Amino acid sequence: MEKYTETLTYKDISEIPNLINQFDNAFKINKNIFKKYKEVYLLGRGSSGNATLFAKYVWEIYCGVISNIVHPFSIFNHKKKLDFNKRLLFSLSQSGRSPDIVKCSKIIKDMGAELISITNESDLKSNPLAKISEHHILLSNSKEIPVAATKSFILQLWAVLRLSNIMGASFGEKNFMKTQNKISDIIQNFETLYNRYKFDKILSDGMTGFVGRGPFNAIAEDSALKFREMAQIHSLGYSAAEFLHGPVGSFTSKDTVIILSGEKRLTDDLILVKEKLQEKRVNYIILEPFSDNYPFNALETDVFLKLTALKLAVKKGLNPDNPKGLSKVTYTL
Repeated sequence: MEKYTETLTYKDISEIPNLINQFDNAFKINKNIFKKYKEVYLLGRGSSGNATLFAKYVWEIYCGVISNIVHPFSIFNHKKKLDFNKRLLFSLSQSGRSPDIVKCSKIIKDMGAELISITNESDLKSNPLAKISEHHILLSNSKEIPVAATKSFILQLWAVLRLSNIMGASFGEKNFMKTQNKISDIIQNFETLYNRYKFDKILSDGMTGFVGRGPFNAIAEDSALKFREMAQIHSLGYSAAEFLHGPVGSFTSKDTVIILSGEKRLTDDLILVKEKLQEKRVNYIILEPFSDNYPFNALETDVFLKLTALKLAVKKGLNPDNPKGLSKVTYTL
């Protein structure tokens, strides 16, 4: 595969601005649902799991809504009944077919929760998660064929931000428009932006780390996942605090750490990350935000890093659309 712009993954990423428009035009949900709940639960795996982390940060910070991330193992192995009566569960799944998410959602629903599913599958016959839900939020009618979730992940984050205003946040429409326009700009001018950094060194590195804080922690986690999936680069995502609690010790001069900042000036904890890396002579890249539109600018950084993972994959001669050993729907329980 010679050009990353010829991949299906690139096509998916290029669709994002138009899909955002389509989502906004179609997005409808009964606002009264949320008046009953000051606490919600979130369920997802893989990229959808990273989207739940983004939701937790945004909804707790901007909406005052306690947001608990569910771990299916606890649900599947509970010894005493868990009380989900009068609780609201958001289940995120790109396909709506992941067996563990469907099964876990059904158990929690049977325990009393009201279920909202967020998926990218419009055909209910092929979407068991949507079928068991009281409410279904459809991300798009555009199927995502490549293994790595790109457009569906951004649309999940966009849905989280749209839901935020219903749940108590006060984001202005300008915030949404500014990031939508910036995402278009990043896609169109990616090569110029890419050349500002020395990402090619990552191809010969032993390990790549991504460090972010708050909503950017979710972007760090998902960027690491995409670098693993598409480019077969051993990569891990961390919050700044988690990174300083031990993982920083495993990085050497043969590795690279990408620091994701939501502000032009690094926060104190990210400065500490930088200083620790300098002490250990670890190569690092500070990826500044593409706008001052926090926390929306997390989506802008995410699109840039997905394009970066795609470009590196093609440079390695890999097929990022269909990586070996991976499938679009992961069948786990």
